[in-house]
Amino acid sequence: MQIFGAYALLLAFVLALYGLAAGIMGLVTHRAQLQASALRASLMIFPAVAGATVSLLGLIFHNDFSVAYVAEHSNRALPFYYKFAVLWSGQEGSLLFWSLVLSGYSFVALLTSGRRHPQLRPLVAIILSSIQAFFLLLNNFVASPFTTLPVATPADGSGLNPLLQYSQMDIHPPILYLGYIGFSIPFAFALAALIRRMPGDRWIQVTRKWSMVAWGFLTVGIVLGGYWAYKVLGWGGYWAWDPVENAAFLPWLTGTAFLHSVMMQEKRGMLKIWNVGLIFGTFFLTIFGTFLTRSGVISSVHAFAQSSIGNYFVVFLLLVAAVCLFVFFRNRDALKGDNQLESTLSRESGFLFNNFVLLVTCFAILWGTVFPVLSEAIQGEKITVGRLFFDRINVPLFLFLMFLTGVGPLLAWRRTSANALRRNFLWPALVGVAVSGTLIGLGMRAPYPLVSFGLGGFVLTTIAMEFARGTRVVASHGRSLPSALVHLTLRNTRRYGGYIIHVGIILMAIGITGQAFNKDVEAPMPYGATMHIGPYTLVSQSYTQDDNPNYSTEAEIVQVQRGGRVVATMYPSRRFYKASNQAQSMVAIRSRPLQDLYLVYAGDDPNTHQPILHAYLNPLVMWIWIGTLVVVAGILVALLPGRKPDAGKPRAAPAEAAVAEEVEVAHPA
Repeated sequence: MQIFGAYALLLAFVLALYGLAAGIMGLVTHRAQLQASALRASLMIFPAVAGATVSLLGLIFHNDFSVAYVAEHSNRALPFYYKFAVLWSGQEGSLLFWSLVLSGYSFVALLTSGRRHPQLRPLVAIILSSIQAFFLLLNNFVASPFTTLPVATPADGSGLNPLLQYSQMDIHPPILYLGYIGFSIPFAFALAALIRRMPGDRWIQVTRKWSMVAWGFLTVGIVLGGYWAYKVLGWGGYWAWDPVENAAFLPWLTGTAFLHSVMMQEKRGMLKIWNVGLIFGTFFLTIFGTFLTRSGVISSVHAFAQSSIGNYFVVFLLLVAAVCLFVFFRNRDALKGDNQLESTLSRESGFLFNNFVLLVTCFAILWGTVFPVLSEAIQGEKITVGRLFFDRINVPLFLFLMFLTGVGPLLAWRRTSANALRRNFLWPALVGVAVSGTLIGLGMRAPYPLVSFGLGGFVLTTIAMEFARGTRVVASHGRSLPSALVHLTLRNTRRYGGYIIHVGIILMAIGITGQAFNKDVEAPMPYGATMHIGPYTLVSQSYTQDDNPNYSTEAEIVQVQRGGRVVATMYPSRRFYKASNQAQSMVAIRSRPLQDLYLVYAGDDPNTHQPILHAYLNPLVMWIWIGTLVVVAGILVALLPGRKPDAGKPRAAPAEAAVAEEVEVAHPA
């Protein structure tokens, strides 16, 4: 099985090289047969890599500790469902998984693009083969998962990292990889279109859908990473501006900017240079983020150990940058826009402001992330940038983005009259002010949370008005309100799916704002002791121990009282993993819409030998997870094809015209 996997990986690498070389020769010589042969080779990379992946999984499940990767990352007592996480828990396996996802994406993209994009497909195949060749080079000759141990086979392995023995880690890395790697497809189409000097609606249509899919996976992957940090790391939070967290967030920001500005190219033929630059930059940042994770140049709980593999990524990044810059400057005259910005009060200007803020945010986070590396290279001393820097820079920027999210639907394409703007702003602004005023009346004084909650009310009202306006128009032509709402949404899935995504983002922002009011208490909690935090009284009732082949557990049983009434019993604990000789806290969380009660059993005080309990009260965290589900729903709606007017229903036409007039023109005065 080990030999089969190694040869399957080598075959995949040879296929990638052949697809690259034969594809280039076929284009240069205009030989269709050679191009077809190169395409078939590119398609066959996926089954070859899949075979290697299945082989490695077989070695893991059969506990073949003669293979170094299996011995280092698995053990016999590891539960069945965590065996899958072994695949991406180490450098070698995660690179193999990366190649699997990339080859799978490429397989689907090349199969489905033949009819719609016959001119682009040969170039797209070459570009994707070159990317796959790089990762397969690493898989085969730098970090092979099939290397055997040079000494006798151990009786058992070292075990999976305790931080990864959690259910989220069976889905977080694959989903994050699907987001990261998914941007390779729009990058390949954009680069191919620019080489062909045909950047227009053709490549935009396919890249928009692929970008939406990748952006959706990346969004869910980032949030799942935060959820894992919240449930596993035991520090009471979910986001710490960790360098690897930032590395995933950077392409999310540029991908978000692309998904917004691409609408301007479709609607008005504008921002063609901007869009090509954004998709190039997004792909570059996905590779750069991978470099940060694997090179060891930054310290992070998420990063792999220091390795020379980072040098290969530096060379690849330089090659990507050189190719993109060369093609761009050679063919930039093909990117001229069809229209110019006509008014500051227009939807176009709203998109421009939105993109500007997103890119400023991206640059600020990138600078803060790489600054320690730059300071060490220049001064010989690593100067770290803390959370305070990121919060001070990004909180005002995020608040401005929230404002723009609410303003966008109020603006018309080309130009919005002052009267229409005042009329559309009135109710959302009143709701936003009312929300902030109510919170001030309840005693809230923190300025940023007041602005955030007020903007949340403003944006949600704006979106609700958009849905209500269109629903009323459709309902006036003979449909019930629920039917009209569904019909309106399915008639323009991109627009209303986007609104649903915005609702989810605002709910997440409200949940994030709650951290301004976090509380925590840490104290010894021997049997019978009590602790007070917020409205809760915590009573230590007893301690319990448990043991299984994988780990032993020590847990504290805590009774939770509120207003003299018992509302819950919680079990914060610590596990000691036998194979890796490591301890890990297991957090107990009582989650409610208004607040989370979060308990961490921190072990024994070294002086008094009394158990320590750390309790946190975290408001509104649940809304982050709820908002993510709403975002996913919006993505699914946005990916649906828009429903065309029913040809057999003559009453549909005036309704559709009315909706278009009211929704698209935004009540011009």
